[in-house]
Order: sequence, then C-alpha cells, then structure tokens
Amino acid sequence: MAAPSSRGRPDQQPRPAQPQLQAQHQPSPPKPAEPHDRTRVEVRRSARRSRTVSAYREGDRTVVLIPARMSHAEEQRWVAQMLEKLAAQESRRIPGDDALEARARELSAAYLDGRAQPAQVRWVTNQNSRWGSCTPSERTIRLSHRLQGMPEYVLDYVLLHELAHLLVPDHGPGFWALLEAYPRTERARGYLEGVVSAARLPHIPGARSSDSEADPARSCG
Repeated sequence: MAAPSSRGRPDQQPRPAQPQLQAQHQPSPPKPAEPHDRTRVEVRRSARRSRTVSAYREGDRTVVLIPARMSHAEEQRWVAQMLEKLAAQESRRIPGDDALEARARELSAAYLDGRAQPAQVRWVTNQNSRWGSCTPSERTIRLSHRLQGMPEYVLDYVLLHELAHLLVPDHGPGFWALLEAYPRTERARGYLEGVVSAARLPHIPGARSSDSEADPARSCG
C-alpha cells in the first residue's frame, strides 16, 4: 500500500515493479483496442525480442513491449490483448471502499496501536497531484485512483500516511516517527518518487518536507 535510470537504449530501459504479463506471439489475437484505450499507451519495440509481448503500468501510462519486426496491424491487436489482460488482472486485486476501510483499521492496529480510527476510507478520481488526503475533523481518508494496481505495500504506506495524519496533522518529527514503525516506508516512498519522475510531475508526493512545501497529504489539518 520504490526509480530507475532513464539512460541507455529504449530496449534496455529498466522496468518498474508493476504488473507484467507475458504472452507468446501467435496468430489470431483479439480485436483492436478502442480509441480511448490507446490515449495513454506507449509501445516500445525491441530488436532483442523475437516472440514475446509484455505490458506493465508506468504511472498513468501503459507500456507495451513488442518485437521490432512486428507489423503495425499486429501491434494494434497485441496492444488490445495486453490492455484487456492488465485490466482483468487489476480488477481482481483492486479493493473496494469497504475493503480499503477494513485494511486501514488493520494497519492502524498493527502500526499505530489502533489509535487512528477513520470514519470513512474511499477511492476518488479528482486527486491527480497527490496520492491521498484526509480530513482529521471528519476522520475521512481519500485515496487517488492512480494507486490502483500499484503494489500492496505502496497502498499500505499511503493508507498509513493518511492514518498518521488523523493523529498528527502536520509533517513534523512526530508525524514521521509514526511512519517509522512501518518497515517498507522508504521503499514505498522510493517507488512513488519513481512514478512521479517517470510522469515528470512537478512535485514528489510523500517526500519528507517542511509544511511550506507541496505534499500529497497537505489537505490534512
């Protein structure tokens, strides 16, 4: 609930630890993707690939890796197939609002002595410059839909970040001391920083900073 270098040839680019799917290059793939599915798709061709096609999420984009010799028509068909498979995989493991709230209570019990008790935890689609936010006076937590499909430890970190704000509204030493109990805090923050860098966003959500700097949970307090 972690950021590679961008140097080197396109076919040597490191892949983030996002969901990956492998498929053998065989005839009769499914129908092409709908136009709206292609708006955030980046296709990377590699001469080192001969048969396999793979895909993964990179921030708000989907990266599809295909053999360099593949025709444009084959590319379109395989992009459609990989988008469909990724969507199916993610739909099976994205928790709903009720599951989010249950997980938040589990994390509070495990790392915050059960002191942070949210009244509501839910997904929202209007947070594109922050990963999460909370309103301590109402004990509500909102998580950006952009977290959907990310590793579980990243989602857990963002939930804990917002839970900690129910106890400490600012980003002072007391706040960060609460997050030190979670063993994957630095790894999760590194992952999110990598996503931000890849998307070339102006700020790094979740970075340790003073209250005068932008932060994804700045709405708390």
